[in-house]
Amino acid sequence: MSNKVIAIVVDGMRYDKACETLGFIQHLVETNQAALYKVKSELPSLSRPLYEVLLTGTPASVNGITSNQAVRLSTEKSLFHLTKENGLRNGTVSYYWVSELYNRAPFHFIEDREQEDTSNPIQYGKFYWDDDYPDSHVLMDAEALRRKYDPHFLYIHPLGVDVKGEIFGSESKEYREQILKMGSLLAQLLPIWIKEGYHILITSDHGMSEYGNHGGITDGERDVPLFIISSKVEPGVYSEVVPQLAFAPLVCELLNIEPPDKMISYQFPGLKGKVTLKKRHTIQH
Repeated sequence: MSNKVIAIVVDGMRYDKACETLGFIQHLVETNQAALYKVKSELPSLSRPLYEVLLTGTPASVNGITSNQAVRLSTEKSLFHLTKENGLRNGTVSYYWVSELYNRAPFHFIEDREQEDTSNPIQYGKFYWDDDYPDSHVLMDAEALRRKYDPHFLYIHPLGVDVKGEIFGSESKEYREQILKMGSLLAQLLPIWIKEGYHILITSDHGMSEYGNHGGITDGERDVPLFIISSKVEPGVYSEVVPQLAFAPLVCELLNIEPPDKMISYQFPGLKGKVTLKKRHTIQH
């Protein structure tokens, strides 16, 4: 398997509903081709702060992204920075807040829609701002980007599940149907990515309450899934609840790059040993 990672962050997808509805991915778990974990999100359980958590491995009290209104560049070293520093290519299709965290803030809707600049932390990006931009377009935009630029780290961020959850609540037919649609989209792409040897991570930033909100401390708002398809992770269902701060250093290990000191040291259950790392090296590709 290569050192390439695809990370899909399905915004607002709570753990229990993902387990109930992502049929093909659960098939991979049942047939010992994938691992499933429950992740406890950081606080506040809001989108922009948790994008920063996932991509830098630092909590809000350290990184200062404490609300959705924190419109500024991150001061932390993200996975985009790290891949670029280690001679790897990166790309993303994401909601525009991700661009504001790592490339430029505020977002310029004309100039920043599509980005191709290897001097930026995010080297290849396509960003959307309409909350109802279809998840199908996000996934296929990302596959087009993958085929064109062949990034080592591809970060994909669809928003549709979060939108339906906030309108109708986590117990609604609409919320469940949106996750089912996401499962169908991923079922079309996962076999391609698996065949090409990617490490694949599917998770969420936060969950959703039955009232259609998030930001608090309830399990529904904080518990999210993490599915891993990787030759470096033993398949199965794991009972240990994983801290969300462990996501970024795990990506570093799968990419075979050194995580910054600010990231926590956490041994994932099922992870096959520790990747041998060399400080400040450039990976051949």
